[in-house]
Amino acid sequence: VQLQASGGGLVQAGGSLRLSCAASKRTTTNNGMGWFRQAPGKEREFIANIAWNGANRNYADSVKGRFTISRDNSKSTVYLQMNALKPEDTAIYYCAAARSSYPSTDTRMYQYWGQGTQVTVSS
Repeated sequence: VQLQASGGGLVQAGGSLRLSCAASKRTTTNNGMGWFRQAPGKEREFIANIAWNGANRNYADSVKGRFTISRDNSKSTVYLQMNALKPEDTAIYYCAAARSSYPSTDTRMYQYWGQGTQVTVSS
């Protein structure tokens, strides 16, 4: 399974971006999916995850109310809508497919990772 993340870019503070993560195989429709990010000099951190059927979604406190995760299993794609962006949101964003149908916040519970897409928020 290959995951292709896209949609990153440069945006001013307060702006919005929508990230997409397309999977190469339909098998990911049974997997929980997650978004993580990693800023320079920092560890990779959990942002949001979603169960295989979209019924269960979780967010990090730092993005709650601003980011929304969703998925379209017919397209094998997961999205991350990011609104009210802040300079501290600047990072490389990664999507990942969990080992189970119900994802975790722990990076060790994910078996497939995308290559990452850069998000830069200017002040």
